[in-house]
Amino acid sequence: MFKRLRRVRLNSVVRNLVEENSLRVQDLIYPLFITHGESVKNTIASMPDVYQLSIDNALKECAELQSLGINAIMLFGIPSIKDSIGSEALSEQGIIAQALRAIKEKLPNLLLCVDLCFCEYTDHGHCGILNPKLQSVDNDLTLEILNKQALVLAKAGADLIAPSGMMDGMILSLRQALDNAGFSHIPLMSYSTKFASGYYGPFRDVAQSTPSFGDRKSYQQNPANRREAILESLEDEAQGADILMVKPALAYLDIVRDIRERSLLPLAVYNVSGEYAMLKFAQKAGLIDYERVLMETMISFKRAGADIIITYHAKEIAKLLIRI
Repeated sequence: MFKRLRRVRLNSVVRNLVEENSLRVQDLIYPLFITHGESVKNTIASMPDVYQLSIDNALKECAELQSLGINAIMLFGIPSIKDSIGSEALSEQGIIAQALRAIKEKLPNLLLCVDLCFCEYTDHGHCGILNPKLQSVDNDLTLEILNKQALVLAKAGADLIAPSGMMDGMILSLRQALDNAGFSHIPLMSYSTKFASGYYGPFRDVAQSTPSFGDRKSYQQNPANRREAILESLEDEAQGADILMVKPALAYLDIVRDIRERSLLPLAVYNVSGEYAMLKFAQKAGLIDYERVLMETMISFKRAGADIIITYHAKEIAKLLIRI
């Protein structure tokens, strides 16, 4: 006798009873891009419905997010001045330090995650201090300023720190720096497997972080390498990461599953700008049932093993979940 698997698909109640994965608004983190000034809401041609926001407008956005049940955001800074070492990221008056204090005062229950990197803050667009001989990032000198940046943001009110530079030893270094300064309670969500991907293009438009020369292949993960990708995340777990991450998400679901099967830590995916833009422009062209494809994409992240989804679609998803 053959199995009749359709028996548990014949009506919505049974389908819901046997559904293996689900998406919740609590799974979502919404990225925000913060810039200087007042009443600023700059549109980005490559990322529809994503904006560069001044702090006053970011506060309005955060209030809307909470009204939709989204209680976690990730902040990215757009500085007024860039230099070779990303000095604004090291200043207590830097744009993200200011934003943290303002949001924490007005919306104390919002979880404030911060991207910890220097690509937005440097005039060369790379993720740390350059080694002129190598024409690449000096790993150990960059660890020193990452520690300083983390302490500035922790003091300003960051609830979770997400280092994204893919420097060797960054988790251990940050953990020690935070613990020694009295911030042992702050978790680290590491961009533990971050690929040197072509999917980041629109992000670099909004964050103004395109490298002025070369690329980031000397420190980001090779998209062709599976074993190395797994090793990167397991090494960050060994160094003390509290949450692991795979970035991008959609083209790397095999890696998400590989890491999920080897680690019991919470696992995040970053649904990046290129993935977002593809769906938005396909929607505009009338090529897809946008809402259906959006939710199918999100559930694929969960099915692969992700607990947390960082996505520019978060507000749309929240509204769809309310409707459902």
